Amino acid sequence: MFDPQQQAVAGAAIQLKSVSAPFASVETATDEQGRYEIRLASGAYSLNAQAPGFVLKSQEIRVLAGEDLHLDLHFDELAQQNSSIVITGNTMEPAIDLRNAEIFNRTLFTRDDQVFQQLDAGINAGQHEGGGKSLEIRRFEFNLDHGGVNGGLKVLIDDVQQNQGTQGHGQGYLGSLKALSPELIQDVTIINGPFSAEYGDFSGLGVVHIRQRESLPEEFTVRLQGGNLDTGRTFLAYSPDVQKVDAYLAYEGSYTNGPFENRLRYRRDNLNTNYTKTVNDNEKIGVRLLFGRNDFYSSGQIPLDLVDEGILNRFGYVDPTDGGRVKLGTVAAYYSKALGNGDTFRADGFLSRSLFDLYANFTYYLNDPIHGDAFQQHDSRLQQGANAQYTHPHRLGRAAAVLVAGMNFDDNQINVGLYPREGRVPTGVTTRADAHVTNEAGYVQENVSFWQGRLLLGGGLRYDEFRYDVRNHAAPLESGSQWTGRWQAKGSAAFTPAHSLPLTIHLNYGRGINSADARGVVEQADETRLATTDFYQFAMSSNIGRFSISNDVFLIDHSNEQAYIPDDGSLEFKGPSRAYGLESKLSIALTRHLSLNGGLTKVGNAFYRGGEHRVYVDNAPHFVANAGLVLAGWHGWSGSVEMRAINHYRLDGQAPSILALGHTVFNLGLARPIRRGIELSLSLDNLTNRDYYETQNYFNSRVTPVAPVVARIHGTARYPLTAAVRVTFRIRGK
Repeated sequence: MFDPQQQAVAGAAIQLKSVSAPFASVETATDEQGRYEIRLASGAYSLNAQAPGFVLKSQEIRVLAGEDLHLDLHFDELAQQNSSIVITGNTMEPAIDLRNAEIFNRTLFTRDDQVFQQLDAGINAGQHEGGGKSLEIRRFEFNLDHGGVNGGLKVLIDDVQQNQGTQGHGQGYLGSLKALSPELIQDVTIINGPFSAEYGDFSGLGVVHIRQRESLPEEFTVRLQGGNLDTGRTFLAYSPDVQKVDAYLAYEGSYTNGPFENRLRYRRDNLNTNYTKTVNDNEKIGVRLLFGRNDFYSSGQIPLDLVDEGILNRFGYVDPTDGGRVKLGTVAAYYSKALGNGDTFRADGFLSRSLFDLYANFTYYLNDPIHGDAFQQHDSRLQQGANAQYTHPHRLGRAAAVLVAGMNFDDNQINVGLYPREGRVPTGVTTRADAHVTNEAGYVQENVSFWQGRLLLGGGLRYDEFRYDVRNHAAPLESGSQWTGRWQAKGSAAFTPAHSLPLTIHLNYGRGINSADARGVVEQADETRLATTDFYQFAMSSNIGRFSISNDVFLIDHSNEQAYIPDDGSLEFKGPSRAYGLESKLSIALTRHLSLNGGLTKVGNAFYRGGEHRVYVDNAPHFVANAGLVLAGWHGWSGSVEMRAINHYRLDGQAPSILALGHTVFNLGLARPIRRGIELSLSLDNLTNRDYYETQNYFNSRVTPVAPVVARIHGTARYPLTAAVRVTFRIRGK
């Protein structure tokens, strides 16, 4: 590994991921002479090389059976000289998507949920409180609520699971993502289904694994940002230049009132630190600390018929006391070691503490015309976990193979409650319980390469066991303990007819699981305790120079959907469902400075199986699309024009006329260094100032004590045109 002056770069991190069987990666680091050695199965790989002070080096390589491949890598540019994304022909793979740090670096975040909007990959997300509450996630025409039901979308940050089970506001709640600072994201791996044995609960419709940096390219980074809607944001970081140590201390603070008549008063503060010690060329140990808090008010979801009649502004409100407050902290330790035979071992553990209170009022005076229906949801949680993984490249006869084995452990002690309230003062107790939920798992996965990498076969097996213990203080007779477990199988195949033919045929299968709220498991001991998702995918991908495309068809079978029980805030399972459709992804490097990429997911149908007549799955779009035109390194300019779109969709499975409206939204971003170490950026979010609603739901409500009960659509308005300007100072490059 060499720098632009042909000098050896020691300690550069080298990572290789198989293009066709991407669930096992191999990592190492360069020695003092800049050398590295990795044993690989034959096949196509995506190689990433990174070292402090240099722009990430990425390229695709192909390894043939029995071949000793000598590859000299060169970092082309110093990091402080270029902060724009590098235009390359991206290799498309139907089961996996990758996002690197530059995607997040060049985005001006006026809202914390924009992190999810940068992922695309068929994921549609929307806010239904207007600010600090977790996003509602929708994928493959299934509504995952806040990420953890109906298959689930598993989200991790550095192996720490973000989905909170048995949460005060829904199974698998993703609110802890509010403590993530985008500048600290190194890369994101998105698995488009339950195809990897490494991941268990909540992985039925995919996995988003976010990995943070270990250090920053400069010793000091300062970002100052301001925009309309009373929006401001600051990012400050110190990353010392110490031999064999990667470290940083970072702070992010933001505030906004948003466009709402009931001002958001949304304040967010995050403190994040990392210390990683390189023990020797093959061994590292590290510690991370994270603290975050956010406080906000909310407009809630308002009746859209009153907006249409002019009684309410679309940024109006009914209950001015809605909102929430959250505090959380996590400490985590990491260890990794590369062995002399090419094997690698890594282990990590974490301890997390969080306090959550959400104040909501969806139906106003429907159930209690005197005091109203406002309620407080509470979640106080202590969470511990550990992960270990061993990777072993080896041979099966003449075939090259990679074996991955590991274990996961997650333990939660939770105090969860639901309370009626007036203002923000509780007036009683609906439910209050102490829950102890433990999840242990073990897995193994093998990927084998035949015929000089033309045929890649993979298989995996995972077992998860859950133990639930509930002490219900509001209803002591509903206390108790239960347990359950489930095996999950994985399988994949990728066949390239000839190395001269840029075409690969893929088959992928995986079974995922998602757990239920512990209270529901204990109270309904005879009901289903774990739901399964069987995901089948057939695809073809092609990579020709600057052009890459992937197309696939899929079939998804859920053993059970999940329904929210408003009486106690828990969830229960209901009947099985099925969805089928297609996906397409495209990437073109038009020139060395300009690239076009995009994708779409089209669900042909999603419905409940069985019954006398067909009932359709509702509350999620069956068409999701994204596209981006990216400019990089053109006379110092970089930028992008991005589009995302969804179609209208059903809000009632048996009433086709009750629909949520779709939308198409454009965003613009531009950046340019104005002198060495100083960069100016501009963003325009919702460029065309489109009026639309992020989330829409259909239910009964009564807006005053004497108003009639009306079955109506409720929605949360999306922000109008939002402008932001940012100045970035990078001081003392390493």
